[in-house]
Amino acid sequence: MSGKNDEERIVLSESGQTGQVGYDDDDGGCGSCIGGLIWVLSMILICCTFPFSLFVTVKQVQEYQRAVIFRLGRVKRGGAVGPGLFFIIPCMDTIQVVDLRTVSFDVPPQEILTKDSVTVAVDAVVYYKINNPLSAICNVTNAAQSTRLLAATSLRNTLGTKTLQDILADREDIAKTILGTLDSATDPWGIRVERVEVKDVRLPQNLQRAMAAEAEASRQARAKVIEAEGEQKASRALKEASDIISSSPAALQLRYLQTLSSIAAEKNSTIVFPLPIELLGNLMPKQ
Repeated sequence: MSGKNDEERIVLSESGQTGQVGYDDDDGGCGSCIGGLIWVLSMILICCTFPFSLFVTVKQVQEYQRAVIFRLGRVKRGGAVGPGLFFIIPCMDTIQVVDLRTVSFDVPPQEILTKDSVTVAVDAVVYYKINNPLSAICNVTNAAQSTRLLAATSLRNTLGTKTLQDILADREDIAKTILGTLDSATDPWGIRVERVEVKDVRLPQNLQRAMAAEAEASRQARAKVIEAEGEQKASRALKEASDIISSSPAALQLRYLQTLSSIAAEKNSTIVFPLPIELLGNLMPKQ
């Protein structure tokens, strides 16, 4: 017979207050008598229909599942059962099966206004698992849906305090912050958040064009600086070479012959011989 001693007390601590689920302090002898009567009738029915009653009294859960049994509305003593086979009384017990495997879901893209007043769309992926089946059943109506809504809200609240540069550069730190927020909030529900990843940050098209123009202008400016530094170094080298050649007339003649040999190596049909300006000046008639 089911009574107060057969029930499991689930103690919840939330905001400094302690409550009990599945335990009714006001339950009198009437409830115990009715429960005993239902138990006796159920056992008689099971015995009369044996072995066909095994199809409804014996249940099975997989290795990755646990079953929470409610007997006349209260959690049965012993907590969640499984894996394997277990016995229930059809007229008294109701079961809810909980999956203990890791579950992943995508957080829908959230339109977020960053700290520096830039609107971005950010989506993420969350991995979680249930580590306390009793809390997941008794403390929240829909643990999966509640976790999804909380993940979307935490993503918006966390990224709303960051600048665009922080969001683009510090994704790992942002993911750790969201992970800590979700894990602490879902702990009373018997859920442990294992991992949070920020998938994509989508910027408005006009902002993308502005950032691309800024990056292109920066690259062009660096290219011009590098080109100017190269010309400066080349001019210094030419000046040093001209000083060396001017100090020795034979060096100029050798340089002239070297230039002719390099031109002839290319199989040119025409070779231009440069003449000194002084020689042309002597040939021109004087006014």
